[in-house]
Amino acid sequence: MKLTLNEDTIRACRTDAKTIVDDLITMIDKHSTVSVERTILRLLGIDGVNDFDIPFVNVLVDHINDHADLSKGVSHYLAAAVKDTKLSPQAIAEKINASTLSLKPYQDVETDMAVLMPYIESTLEAINKQKATRQTFMQSRQTDQPEKYVIVATGNIYEDIEQAKSAAKKGADIIAVIRTTGQSLLDYVPYGATTEGFGGTYATQENFRLMREALDAVSKEEGRYIKLVNYASGLCMPEIAAMGAIERLDMMLNDSLYGIIFRDINMKRTLIDQYFSRVISAYADITINTGEDNYLTTSDAFDHAHTVLASQFINEQFAASAHMKESLMGLGHAYEIDPDMENSFLYELAQAALSKHIFPRAPLKYMPPTKHMTGDIFKGTIQNALFNIAAVSTNQSIHLLGMLTEAIHTPFMSDRALALDNATYIYKAFKDFGADIEFKEDGLMNTRAQDVLSNAKALLDTISEEGLFTTLEKGRFAEISRSPHLGKGLDGVFEKAPSYKNPVIDVLIKQLKEGDTWL
Repeated sequence: MKLTLNEDTIRACRTDAKTIVDDLITMIDKHSTVSVERTILRLLGIDGVNDFDIPFVNVLVDHINDHADLSKGVSHYLAAAVKDTKLSPQAIAEKINASTLSLKPYQDVETDMAVLMPYIESTLEAINKQKATRQTFMQSRQTDQPEKYVIVATGNIYEDIEQAKSAAKKGADIIAVIRTTGQSLLDYVPYGATTEGFGGTYATQENFRLMREALDAVSKEEGRYIKLVNYASGLCMPEIAAMGAIERLDMMLNDSLYGIIFRDINMKRTLIDQYFSRVISAYADITINTGEDNYLTTSDAFDHAHTVLASQFINEQFAASAHMKESLMGLGHAYEIDPDMENSFLYELAQAALSKHIFPRAPLKYMPPTKHMTGDIFKGTIQNALFNIAAVSTNQSIHLLGMLTEAIHTPFMSDRALALDNATYIYKAFKDFGADIEFKEDGLMNTRAQDVLSNAKALLDTISEEGLFTTLEKGRFAEISRSPHLGKGLDGVFEKAPSYKNPVIDVLIKQLKEGDTWL
């Protein structure tokens, strides 16, 4: 099922997207954020919370911000303190919490990052072991069909585990634990196992560990690896990426623009945080899932399809700048054209085929119909069946299954089971359908794909001329306007001092460059 597209236009889109991203990398390189600094501390081995449930990494960053100069970076102070006290970073954090140690005296001390290397190497060794474990599991997991992706969202991690095990035994390949409402706006990561969430379950390292342990057990029982997903987004984006790397999550929702547009997080904060989070995910072989599908919940999917494609090109270049392999770039799109539109399925098929044609090596994340689900479960089942046909026919990689009760309630286990039955039936019935048909060169679908590509190129031309910040301020994505001078988390952004160092990212990038296949 191959489209006839102008390859020069595709190359020009990538050139525009690279120009857009390169312009922002200059800004990113000059700045850091409190969440980046907390992530460095986590990767140096600092964990836990104090008696007030404040994470030690927050305590330490706040201490430096209040009593010293954070623009030098946390590594400056930790290196000096470790060398002077001979204590571990964890012990230093605990002493600072107890007010028995201050980092202020180390502000003007010259530091050598070598003293931190054993702690960095220890964490990276743990991540390397998790990568090796995943590779061992994945040896028996070969498939030429989309991977069936379902969600659990009870708010209680122990109930989530039971629902996840049930879905995996029913045939799910990927389990996503939906994050509790509002966690993206918390400027700290909660600690420990949690049993009370709203619309989802808190993303904590212990919750990651518990779910990974449970899915590993099911993987062994079923003889196939069950992948785990959570959210590396919001104000703690890189911290959660680090936690996911340590606990062997396989995918993380990680978009460069979603938090800006839909959570009103400051654009500088988001872009700086997403860069470090993607470097971590690239190192840990974690597939990212981007959020272009969300644009179509506020914009018309037919009229604004080109904004999805333009964002995919931008997300691709942000991932490439973080030395991420194409095989980890789970770029997003969705089945959201109004079902009452004549030929809606043909337009949807064209859009899905367009994404696959342009990003053939990326594991595309295809989202089900949600905006036009009405609560009519019979019509909803048909909409999801057509979505499943589009997914398997165009060889999508990551296929989030639609629920017949979308727009009614959080899916029951029975709803999920019916969704899996629907997808399994369609996968078999349409297995070779896409390989056995062709698009007419001047037909509706090929013409539609060409129009979307042409409009995406025009939008990328505009963005490359005016800059991404101006584009976001004008509301060109999802018809939502954001200002670079406003938004949550801006007070956590700071300019790096000339002596600033982040030895963690230096090590990660050095190793990624040695194996970089992008350039």
